[in-house]
Amino acid sequence: MNFAVSIIVNKKKKMKTIQYLFTICLFFSLGPTGFAQDIHQHQQWDQLVKSHVDNEGNVDYKAFKSNEKALDTYLSLLDQNPPEASWTKNQKKAYLINAYNAFTVKLIVKHYPVESIRKIGGLFSSPFTTAFAKIGDKEYSLDDIEKGMLLKMGDPRVHFAVNCASESCPKLADEAFLATTLDQQLDQAAVEFVNSDKNQLSASEVKLSKIFKWYASDFESDGQSVIDFINRYAEVSLSEEASIDYLDYSWKLNEQ
Repeated sequence: MNFAVSIIVNKKKKMKTIQYLFTICLFFSLGPTGFAQDIHQHQQWDQLVKSHVDNEGNVDYKAFKSNEKALDTYLSLLDQNPPEASWTKNQKKAYLINAYNAFTVKLIVKHYPVESIRKIGGLFSSPFTTAFAKIGDKEYSLDDIEKGMLLKMGDPRVHFAVNCASESCPKLADEAFLATTLDQQLDQAAVEFVNSDKNQLSASEVKLSKIFKWYASDFESDGQSVIDFINRYAEVSLSEEASIDYLDYSWKLNEQ
């Protein structure tokens, strides 16, 4: 074998080695469906809610139950990819919003049929404080995700993005929340909730969702009032002196 031929043979061997190593790396990057998964795209959750949630946020829990394996696959992806210090704030926020909503659906599906999420659990246990959502090496409750992590990020708009599987809750979005579009999505969620039938608004008199009562301090940051916050999104301009009352809160299941 002459020198030139020897070089060509060695190059081919190196190329085969590189291709083999690339294949090995690709194999270990594949998700459970056989395709590389980008946790920040939340593709599986996006497909599920597009299929099983209508424009009003009503949920087809029967369909979710029949498609529970796909839901479990997404929850497994969340479990295997807990938030990391290197993630941006919006990446963490989108992850936690989607996680809250997906684990809530899982809780309903597990106990379906059920009239209300509040029917889940015993006399001394609450569906919101019971740890069942596995993320990384820990199990969290829904309150851990919402109050312990999401709300500590200081963005009250997340109240309109998380869904507690009830009629009076802000609606479940029919798309996944993504870091790249999160601010627009949260603004849209706030506009939709503030101007929905969950509130009754007029210039001098308002009847609000109890969310604005229970979490008033979240909406009163930076010296603003709850009315100031609502006016950022309301189609009607509310007077700062408007009288405020609160509507009854329906915990009936938000089912289609």
